[in-house]
Amino acid sequence: MTQEIGEAAAAVMVEGVRAVANLEVLHGRLRSCFARRKPFEQAGKYMTGLMSDLPRKNGWTIAEHAGDATPDRTQRLLNQAVWDHGRVQGVVRRFVVEALGDQPLRVGALDESGQEKQGESTAGVKRQYMGCAGRVANGVNTVYCSYATAGGHALVGARIYVPEEQLADAEHRAVLGIPAEVGFRTKSQLAQDILADMIADRSIPPWIAGDEVYGRAGKLRTFLADNGIGYVMRVGCAFTVEVRPGQRMRADAAVTTHLASRKYRRLWQVCSVTGSKGERAYAWAWLATTSPRDYLLIRKHLSTGELAFHYCHIPAGRPVTLMALVRVACLRWPVEEGFEFGKDHFGLDHSQVRLYTALLRHIVLTLAALAVCAITAAQAKTRAPAPILPTTPDDSPPEDLGLIALTVAEIKRLFTLVTRRLQPETHHLHWVWWRRRHQARARWYHHRTRLRRQTRQT
Repeated sequence: MTQEIGEAAAAVMVEGVRAVANLEVLHGRLRSCFARRKPFEQAGKYMTGLMSDLPRKNGWTIAEHAGDATPDRTQRLLNQAVWDHGRVQGVVRRFVVEALGDQPLRVGALDESGQEKQGESTAGVKRQYMGCAGRVANGVNTVYCSYATAGGHALVGARIYVPEEQLADAEHRAVLGIPAEVGFRTKSQLAQDILADMIADRSIPPWIAGDEVYGRAGKLRTFLADNGIGYVMRVGCAFTVEVRPGQRMRADAAVTTHLASRKYRRLWQVCSVTGSKGERAYAWAWLATTSPRDYLLIRKHLSTGELAFHYCHIPAGRPVTLMALVRVACLRWPVEEGFEFGKDHFGLDHSQVRLYTALLRHIVLTLAALAVCAITAAQAKTRAPAPILPTTPDDSPPEDLGLIALTVAEIKRLFTLVTRRLQPETHHLHWVWWRRRHQARARWYHHRTRLRRQTRQT
Protein backbone atom coordinates (compact mmCIF):
# COMPACT_ATOMS: atom_id res chain seq x y z
CA MET A 1 0.00 0.00 0.00
CA THR A 2 2.84 2.39 0.80
CA GLN A 3 4.38 1.79 -2.62
CA GLU A 4 0.97 2.29 -4.26
CA ILE A 5 0.49 5.63 -2.47
CA GLY A 6 3.97 6.71 -3.49
CA GLU A 7 3.31 5.88 -7.14
CA ALA A 8 -0.01 7.76 -7.02
CA ALA A 9 1.70 10.77 -5.45
CA ALA A 10 4.36 10.80 -8.16
CA ALA A 11 1.68 10.58 -10.85
CA VAL A 12 -0.29 13.56 -9.56
CA MET A 13 2.85 15.68 -9.31
CA VAL A 14 2.90 15.51 -13.09
CA GLU A 15 -0.36 17.51 -13.05
CA GLY A 16 1.38 20.17 -10.97
CA VAL A 17 4.04 20.41 -13.67
CA ARG A 18 1.30 20.70 -16.30
CA ALA A 19 -0.24 23.57 -14.33
CA VAL A 20 3.14 25.35 -14.41
CA ALA A 21 3.32 24.79 -18.17
CA ASN A 22 -0.23 26.08 -18.67
CA LEU A 23 0.58 29.21 -16.68
CA GLU A 24 3.64 29.81 -18.85
CA VAL A 25 1.55 29.43 -22.00
CA LEU A 26 -1.15 31.83 -20.81
CA HIS A 27 1.36 34.35 -19.44
CA GLY A 28 3.26 34.29 -22.73
CA ARG A 29 0.09 35.10 -24.65
CA LEU A 30 -0.41 38.21 -22.52
CA ARG A 31 2.83 39.89 -23.65
CA SER A 32 1.19 42.01 -26.36
CA CYS A 33 -1.24 43.46 -23.76
CA PHE A 34 1.61 45.22 -21.89
CA ALA A 35 3.51 48.30 -23.04
CA ARG A 36 6.64 47.41 -21.03
CA ARG A 37 8.32 44.17 -20.00
CA LYS A 38 8.56 44.88 -16.24
CA PRO A 39 4.79 45.14 -15.67
CA PHE A 40 4.36 42.02 -17.82
CA GLU A 41 6.80 40.13 -15.61
CA GLN A 42 5.13 41.51 -12.49
CA ALA A 43 1.78 40.20 -13.77
CA GLY A 44 3.34 36.73 -13.91
CA LYS A 45 4.47 37.07 -10.31
CA TYR A 46 1.01 38.30 -9.35
CA MET A 47 -0.71 35.28 -10.92
CA THR A 48 1.78 32.94 -9.26
CA GLY A 49 1.00 34.58 -5.93
CA LEU A 50 -2.73 34.12 -6.53
CA MET A 51 -2.09 30.41 -7.16
CA SER A 52 0.05 30.06 -4.02
CA ASP A 53 -0.98 28.91 -0.54
CA LEU A 54 -1.03 32.45 0.89
CA PRO A 55 -3.99 32.71 3.28
CA ARG A 56 -4.70 36.29 2.14
CA LYS A 57 -3.83 37.53 -1.33
CA ASN A 58 -3.36 41.29 -1.55
CA GLY A 59 -0.63 43.68 -2.68
CA TRP A 60 1.54 43.22 0.41
CA THR A 61 1.37 39.43 0.70
CA ILE A 62 1.84 38.85 -3.03
CA ALA A 63 4.83 41.22 -3.11
CA GLU A 64 6.48 39.41 -0.19
CA HIS A 65 5.79 36.05 -1.83
CA ALA A 66 7.32 37.30 -5.11
CA GLY A 67 10.53 38.36 -3.38
CA ASP A 68 10.01 42.11 -3.77
CA ALA A 69 11.32 44.43 -1.06
CA THR A 70 8.15 46.59 -1.04
CA PRO A 71 4.67 46.40 -2.56
CA ASP A 72 5.47 49.30 -4.93
CA ARG A 73 5.74 47.15 -8.08
CA THR A 74 2.55 45.27 -7.30
CA GLN A 75 0.65 48.47 -6.59
CA ARG A 76 2.02 50.05 -9.76
CA LEU A 77 0.89 47.02 -11.76
CA LEU A 78 -2.68 47.50 -10.57
CA ASN A 79 -2.82 51.29 -10.64
CA GLN A 80 -0.39 53.13 -12.92
CA ALA A 81 1.23 50.59 -15.29
CA VAL A 82 0.18 50.76 -18.95
CA TRP A 83 -1.56 47.56 -19.95
CA ASP A 84 -4.88 46.63 -21.48
CA HIS A 85 -6.83 44.59 -18.95
CA GLY A 86 -9.71 44.28 -21.41
CA ARG A 87 -7.45 42.52 -23.91
CA VAL A 88 -6.08 40.33 -21.12
CA GLN A 89 -9.62 39.24 -20.36
CA GLY A 90 -10.05 38.32 -24.02
CA VAL A 91 -6.83 36.29 -24.03
CA VAL A 92 -7.94 34.40 -20.92
CA ARG A 93 -11.32 33.71 -22.49
CA ARG A 94 -9.80 32.34 -25.70
CA PHE A 95 -7.40 30.22 -23.65
CA VAL A 96 -10.38 28.61 -21.89
CA VAL A 97 -12.42 28.18 -25.08
CA GLU A 98 -9.45 26.58 -26.83
CA ALA A 99 -9.25 23.95 -24.07
CA LEU A 100 -12.98 23.32 -23.55
CA GLY A 101 -14.44 24.19 -26.95
CA ASP A 102 -14.54 20.59 -28.19
CA GLN A 103 -17.19 19.60 -25.61
CA PRO A 104 -20.61 18.68 -27.07
CA LEU A 105 -22.51 21.08 -24.78
CA ARG A 106 -21.11 24.54 -24.04
CA VAL A 107 -22.96 27.14 -21.96
CA GLY A 108 -22.19 30.69 -20.92
CA ALA A 109 -23.54 31.05 -17.37
CA LEU A 110 -24.29 34.58 -16.13
CA ASP A 111 -24.32 35.55 -12.47
CA GLU A 112 -23.00 38.22 -10.13
CA SER A 113 -20.91 38.00 -6.98
CA GLY A 114 -19.69 40.58 -4.54
CA GLN A 115 -17.04 41.70 -2.12
CA GLU A 116 -17.93 43.46 1.11
CA LYS A 117 -16.19 46.80 1.58
CA GLN A 118 -16.22 49.41 4.34
CA GLY A 119 -16.86 53.11 3.80
CA GLU A 120 -17.57 54.98 0.57
CA SER A 121 -14.08 55.21 -0.94
CA THR A 122 -14.18 52.19 -3.25
CA ALA A 123 -15.37 52.26 -6.85
CA GLY A 124 -18.74 50.54 -7.12
CA VAL A 125 -19.38 50.40 -3.37
CA LYS A 126 -22.96 50.77 -2.20
CA ARG A 127 -25.39 49.34 0.31
CA GLN A 128 -26.99 46.66 -1.84
CA TYR A 129 -27.91 43.00 -1.74
CA MET A 130 -24.70 40.97 -1.53
CA GLY A 131 -25.03 37.30 -2.40
CA CYS A 132 -21.76 36.60 -0.56
CA ALA A 133 -23.28 37.96 2.65
CA GLY A 134 -26.84 36.77 2.02
CA ARG A 135 -28.20 40.20 2.97
CA VAL A 136 -28.07 43.90 2.19
CA ALA A 137 -24.54 45.07 2.98
CA ASN A 138 -21.93 47.60 1.95
CA GLY A 139 -19.94 46.22 -0.96
CA VAL A 140 -19.15 45.93 -4.65
CA ASN A 141 -20.99 43.63 -7.05
CA THR A 142 -19.44 42.28 -10.24
CA VAL A 143 -21.20 40.53 -13.12
CA TYR A 144 -19.42 37.39 -14.36
CA CYS A 145 -19.76 34.91 -17.19
CA SER A 146 -18.59 31.32 -16.80
CA TYR A 147 -17.76 29.13 -19.78
CA ALA A 148 -19.24 25.83 -18.61
CA THR A 149 -19.10 22.33 -20.06
CA ALA A 150 -19.49 18.83 -18.67
CA GLY A 151 -15.70 18.50 -18.76
CA GLY A 152 -14.85 21.69 -16.88
CA HIS A 153 -15.62 25.36 -16.46
CA ALA A 154 -13.93 28.70 -15.78
CA LEU A 155 -14.89 32.36 -15.35
CA VAL A 156 -14.13 34.20 -18.60
CA GLY A 157 -15.70 37.65 -18.26
CA ALA A 158 -16.27 40.30 -15.60
CA ARG A 159 -17.77 43.80 -15.38
CA ILE A 160 -17.99 45.86 -12.18
CA TYR A 161 -21.41 47.29 -11.36
CA VAL A 162 -21.01 51.00 -10.60
CA PRO A 163 -24.03 52.75 -8.97
CA GLU A 164 -25.53 55.66 -10.86
CA GLU A 165 -24.98 58.07 -7.97
CA GLN A 166 -21.20 57.47 -8.06
CA LEU A 167 -21.08 58.25 -11.77
CA ALA A 168 -23.19 61.40 -11.38
CA ASP A 169 -20.79 62.96 -8.83
CA ALA A 170 -17.86 64.20 -10.96
CA GLU A 171 -15.61 64.94 -7.97
CA HIS A 172 -16.24 61.60 -6.28
CA ARG A 173 -15.87 59.82 -9.61
CA ALA A 174 -12.42 61.35 -10.13
CA VAL A 175 -11.32 60.31 -6.62
CA LEU A 176 -12.38 56.72 -7.35
CA GLY A 177 -10.50 56.68 -10.67
CA ILE A 178 -13.55 55.80 -12.75
CA PRO A 179 -12.67 56.40 -16.45
CA ALA A 180 -14.73 58.85 -18.47
CA GLU A 181 -15.93 56.14 -20.85
CA VAL A 182 -17.60 54.19 -18.02
CA GLY A 183 -21.32 54.97 -18.05
CA PHE A 184 -24.11 53.57 -15.94
CA ARG A 185 -25.07 50.03 -16.90
CA THR A 186 -27.53 47.74 -15.21
CA LYS A 187 -26.41 44.21 -14.38
CA SER A 188 -28.21 42.80 -17.41
CA GLN A 189 -26.56 45.44 -19.62
CA LEU A 190 -23.14 44.55 -18.18
CA ALA A 191 -23.86 40.91 -19.01
CA GLN A 192 -24.76 41.97 -22.54
CA ASP A 193 -21.43 43.84 -22.81
CA ILE A 194 -19.55 40.67 -21.84
CA LEU A 195 -21.50 38.62 -24.37
CA ALA A 196 -20.94 41.24 -27.09
CA ASP A 197 -17.18 40.85 -26.57
CA MET A 198 -17.56 37.07 -26.84
CA ILE A 199 -19.53 37.41 -30.08
CA ALA A 200 -16.89 39.78 -31.46
CA ASP A 201 -14.02 37.33 -30.90
CA ARG A 202 -16.15 34.26 -31.76
CA SER A 203 -15.80 32.71 -28.32
CA ILE A 204 -19.53 32.79 -27.56
CA PRO A 205 -20.96 29.33 -26.73
CA PRO A 206 -24.19 28.14 -28.41
CA TRP A 207 -26.21 28.55 -25.18
CA ILE A 208 -26.53 31.14 -22.42
CA ALA A 209 -28.07 30.52 -18.99
CA GLY A 210 -28.82 32.91 -16.16
CA ASP A 211 -30.96 33.55 -13.12
CA GLU A 212 -33.97 35.87 -12.84
CA VAL A 213 -31.87 39.06 -12.97
CA TYR A 214 -31.06 38.18 -16.58
CA GLY A 215 -34.19 36.21 -17.42
CA ARG A 216 -36.48 39.18 -16.89
CA ALA A 217 -34.28 41.47 -19.04
CA GLY A 218 -36.19 41.57 -22.33
CA LYS A 219 -33.48 43.52 -24.17
CA LEU A 220 -30.85 40.94 -23.22
CA ARG A 221 -33.07 38.10 -24.44
CA THR A 222 -33.72 39.96 -27.70
CA PHE A 223 -29.98 40.61 -28.14
CA LEU A 224 -29.27 36.89 -27.83
CA ALA A 225 -32.08 35.87 -30.18
CA ASP A 226 -30.99 38.44 -32.79
CA ASN A 227 -27.47 36.97 -32.71
CA GLY A 228 -28.63 33.37 -33.07
CA ILE A 229 -27.73 32.40 -29.49
CA GLY A 230 -29.99 30.02 -27.60
CA TYR A 231 -30.81 30.65 -23.96
CA VAL A 232 -32.40 29.05 -20.92
CA MET A 233 -33.12 31.85 -18.44
CA ARG A 234 -34.65 31.48 -14.99
CA VAL A 235 -37.81 33.57 -14.58
CA GLY A 236 -40.24 34.19 -11.75
CA CYS A 237 -43.69 32.73 -11.31
CA ALA A 238 -45.22 36.07 -12.43
CA PHE A 239 -43.41 36.00 -15.78
CA THR A 240 -45.99 35.92 -18.57
CA VAL A 241 -45.94 33.75 -21.70
CA GLU A 242 -48.29 33.62 -24.68
CA VAL A 243 -49.53 30.04 -24.82
CA ARG A 244 -52.34 30.88 -27.27
CA PRO A 245 -52.62 33.82 -29.70
CA GLY A 246 -53.62 36.90 -27.74
CA GLN A 247 -53.64 35.04 -24.41
CA ARG A 248 -50.78 35.79 -22.02
CA MET A 249 -50.59 33.80 -18.81
CA ARG A 250 -48.40 33.87 -15.74
CA ALA A 251 -45.92 31.01 -15.63
CA ASP A 252 -47.53 29.47 -12.54
CA ALA A 253 -51.01 29.80 -14.05
CA ALA A 254 -49.83 28.12 -17.25
CA VAL A 255 -48.61 25.15 -15.23
CA THR A 256 -51.88 24.96 -13.30
CA THR A 257 -53.87 25.04 -16.53
CA HIS A 258 -51.80 22.75 -18.74
CA LEU A 259 -49.71 20.50 -16.49
CA ALA A 260 -51.26 20.17 -13.03
CA SER A 261 -54.03 17.61 -13.48
CA ARG A 262 -53.48 13.85 -13.42
CA LYS A 263 -54.09 13.45 -17.15
CA TYR A 264 -50.96 15.50 -17.85
CA ARG A 265 -48.76 13.39 -15.58
CA ARG A 266 -47.07 11.74 -18.57
CA LEU A 267 -45.78 15.13 -19.72
CA TRP A 268 -43.44 15.28 -16.72
CA GLN A 269 -40.09 13.51 -17.04
CA VAL A 270 -37.74 12.75 -14.18
CA CYS A 271 -34.25 13.70 -15.32
CA SER A 272 -31.06 13.19 -13.36
CA VAL A 273 -28.19 15.55 -14.10
CA THR A 274 -24.73 15.37 -12.59
CA GLY A 275 -23.90 18.37 -10.42
CA SER A 276 -20.88 19.34 -8.30
CA LYS A 277 -22.31 17.39 -5.35
CA GLY A 278 -23.55 14.37 -7.29
CA GLU A 279 -26.74 13.54 -9.15
CA ARG A 280 -29.66 15.96 -8.97
CA ALA A 281 -33.04 14.49 -9.91
CA TYR A 282 -36.11 16.64 -10.64
CA ALA A 283 -39.29 16.31 -12.65
CA TRP A 284 -39.23 18.49 -15.78
CA ALA A 285 -41.79 19.56 -18.34
CA TRP A 286 -42.00 22.15 -21.11
CA LEU A 287 -44.78 24.16 -22.68
CA ALA A 288 -44.82 25.54 -26.21
CA THR A 289 -45.68 29.20 -26.79
CA THR A 290 -47.09 30.96 -29.84
CA SER A 291 -43.50 31.44 -30.98
CA PRO A 292 -42.19 28.21 -32.55
CA ARG A 293 -38.73 28.86 -31.07
CA ASP A 294 -39.69 29.81 -27.49
CA TYR A 295 -40.67 27.48 -24.64
CA LEU A 296 -41.41 27.58 -20.94
CA LEU A 297 -39.33 24.98 -19.08
CA ILE A 298 -40.57 23.94 -15.63
CA ARG A 299 -38.63 22.14 -12.92
CA LYS A 300 -40.45 20.44 -10.03
CA HIS A 301 -38.79 19.25 -6.83
CA LEU A 302 -39.60 15.58 -6.34
CA SER A 303 -40.20 15.85 -2.57
CA THR A 304 -41.70 19.31 -2.03
CA GLY A 305 -43.30 19.94 -5.41
CA GLU A 306 -41.67 23.39 -5.51
CA LEU A 307 -41.60 24.80 -9.04
CA ALA A 308 -38.92 26.78 -10.86
CA PHE A 309 -39.47 28.36 -14.27
CA HIS A 310 -37.15 28.97 -17.22
CA TYR A 311 -37.86 30.87 -20.44
CA CYS A 312 -36.05 29.26 -23.38
CA HIS A 313 -35.20 30.29 -26.92
CA ILE A 314 -34.01 27.83 -29.56
CA PRO A 315 -32.40 29.43 -32.63
CA ALA A 316 -33.81 28.53 -36.02
CA GLY A 317 -32.39 25.37 -37.54
CA ARG A 318 -31.23 23.93 -34.22
CA PRO A 319 -33.08 20.77 -33.14
CA VAL A 320 -33.62 20.40 -29.42
CA THR A 321 -35.11 18.02 -26.89
CA LEU A 322 -36.39 18.50 -23.37
CA MET A 323 -33.25 16.83 -22.01
CA ALA A 324 -31.05 19.26 -23.95
CA LEU A 325 -32.77 22.25 -22.30
CA VAL A 326 -32.49 20.54 -18.92
CA ARG A 327 -28.74 20.10 -19.37
CA VAL A 328 -28.34 23.76 -20.34
CA ALA A 329 -30.33 24.86 -17.28
CA CYS A 330 -28.16 22.71 -15.01
CA LEU A 331 -24.90 24.08 -16.43
CA ARG A 332 -25.81 27.37 -14.78
CA TRP A 333 -24.81 25.89 -11.41
CA PRO A 334 -21.01 25.63 -12.03
CA VAL A 335 -20.68 29.43 -11.98
CA GLU A 336 -21.35 29.24 -8.23
CA GLU A 337 -18.47 26.78 -7.92
CA GLY A 338 -16.31 29.26 -9.84
CA PHE A 339 -17.09 31.93 -7.25
CA GLU A 340 -16.39 29.51 -4.41
CA PHE A 341 -13.00 28.45 -5.79
CA GLY A 342 -12.14 32.00 -6.85
CA LYS A 343 -12.73 33.39 -3.37
CA ASP A 344 -11.54 30.51 -1.22
CA HIS A 345 -8.41 29.61 -3.17
CA PHE A 346 -7.43 32.47 -5.52
CA GLY A 347 -8.24 35.65 -3.58
CA LEU A 348 -11.00 36.90 -5.88
CA ASP A 349 -12.39 39.00 -3.01
CA HIS A 350 -9.12 39.57 -1.12
CA SER A 351 -7.95 42.76 -2.82
CA GLN A 352 -7.64 45.87 -0.66
CA VAL A 353 -7.59 48.28 -3.61
CA ARG A 354 -10.07 51.11 -3.94
CA LEU A 355 -9.75 52.53 -7.46
CA TYR A 356 -11.84 51.23 -10.36
CA THR A 357 -8.97 50.19 -12.62
CA ALA A 358 -7.02 48.49 -9.82
CA LEU A 359 -10.08 46.54 -8.69
CA LEU A 360 -10.87 45.37 -12.23
CA ARG A 361 -7.23 44.42 -12.88
CA HIS A 362 -7.12 42.30 -9.73
CA ILE A 363 -10.29 40.51 -10.87
CA VAL A 364 -8.92 39.91 -14.37
CA LEU A 365 -5.62 38.47 -13.09
CA THR A 366 -7.56 36.27 -10.65
CA LEU A 367 -9.65 34.96 -13.57
CA ALA A 368 -6.38 34.13 -15.35
CA ALA A 369 -4.99 32.20 -12.37
CA LEU A 370 -8.28 30.36 -11.88
CA ALA A 371 -8.41 29.51 -15.60
CA VAL A 372 -4.97 27.87 -15.46
CA CYS A 373 -6.02 25.49 -12.69
CA ALA A 374 -9.48 24.90 -14.15
CA ILE A 375 -8.04 23.91 -17.52
CA THR A 376 -5.40 21.69 -15.91
CA ALA A 377 -8.13 19.97 -13.86
CA ALA A 378 -10.24 19.48 -17.01
CA GLN A 379 -7.25 17.94 -18.80
CA ALA A 380 -6.55 15.65 -15.82
CA LYS A 381 -10.21 14.59 -15.76
CA THR A 382 -9.87 13.04 -19.21
CA ARG A 383 -7.17 10.72 -17.83
CA ALA A 384 -9.01 9.82 -14.61
CA PRO A 385 -10.59 6.34 -14.28
CA ALA A 386 -14.36 6.01 -14.38
CA PRO A 387 -15.90 6.44 -10.90
CA ILE A 388 -17.08 3.38 -9.00
CA LEU A 389 -20.71 3.94 -8.00
CA PRO A 390 -23.43 1.73 -6.50
CA THR A 391 -26.04 0.33 -8.88
CA THR A 392 -28.64 -0.67 -6.26
CA PRO A 393 -29.58 0.72 -2.83
CA ASP A 394 -28.33 -2.46 -1.15
CA ASP A 395 -24.83 -2.47 -2.67
CA SER A 396 -21.90 -2.81 -0.28
CA PRO A 397 -18.82 -0.67 -0.98
CA PRO A 398 -15.84 -2.47 -2.52
CA GLU A 399 -12.57 -2.56 -0.60
CA ASP A 400 -11.03 0.10 -2.87
CA LEU A 401 -13.30 2.86 -4.18
CA GLY A 402 -10.47 4.51 -6.06
CA LEU A 403 -9.99 8.28 -6.25
CA ILE A 404 -12.06 11.12 -7.61
CA ALA A 405 -10.62 13.22 -10.42
CA LEU A 406 -8.33 16.06 -9.37
CA THR A 407 -10.25 19.20 -8.48
CA VAL A 408 -9.26 22.80 -9.16
CA ALA A 409 -8.26 23.18 -5.51
CA GLU A 410 -6.02 20.10 -5.65
CA ILE A 411 -4.38 21.29 -8.88
CA LYS A 412 -3.57 24.56 -7.13
CA ARG A 413 -2.00 22.67 -4.22
CA LEU A 414 0.11 20.62 -6.64
CA PHE A 415 1.18 23.82 -8.41
CA THR A 416 2.30 25.17 -5.04
CA LEU A 417 4.32 22.03 -4.32
CA VAL A 418 6.09 22.29 -7.68
CA THR A 419 6.81 26.03 -7.52
CA ARG A 420 7.39 26.59 -3.78
CA ARG A 421 10.62 28.50 -3.18
CA LEU A 422 11.77 29.57 0.27
CA GLN A 423 12.84 33.19 0.56
CA PRO A 424 15.86 34.04 2.76
CA GLU A 425 15.09 34.72 6.40
CA THR A 426 16.36 38.30 5.95
CA HIS A 427 13.68 38.89 3.30
CA HIS A 428 10.84 38.06 5.70
CA LEU A 429 12.48 40.01 8.54
CA HIS A 430 12.68 43.01 6.22
CA TRP A 431 8.93 42.69 5.61
CA VAL A 432 8.27 42.54 9.37
CA TRP A 433 10.10 45.85 9.65
CA TRP A 434 8.38 47.32 6.60
CA ARG A 435 4.85 46.47 7.80
CA ARG A 436 5.47 47.84 11.30
CA ARG A 437 6.90 51.06 9.86
CA HIS A 438 3.98 51.49 7.46
CA GLN A 439 1.43 50.79 10.20
CA ALA A 440 3.13 53.31 12.51
CA ARG A 441 2.78 56.00 9.82
CA ALA A 442 -0.85 55.04 9.24
CA ARG A 443 -1.55 55.28 12.97
CA TRP A 444 0.07 58.73 13.16
CA TYR A 445 -2.04 60.12 10.29
CA HIS A 446 -5.17 58.50 11.67
CA HIS A 447 -4.72 60.23 15.03
CA ARG A 448 -3.99 63.57 13.36
CA THR A 449 -7.21 63.29 11.33
CA ARG A 450 -9.15 62.54 14.51
CA LEU A 451 -7.65 65.58 16.28
CA ARG A 452 -8.52 67.85 13.35
CA ARG A 453 -12.09 66.53 13.35
CA GLN A 454 -12.40 67.17 17.09
CA THR A 455 -11.02 70.69 16.65
CA ARG A 456 -13.58 71.52 13.95
CA GLN A 457 -16.42 70.21 16.11
CA THR A 458 -15.43 72.45 19.04
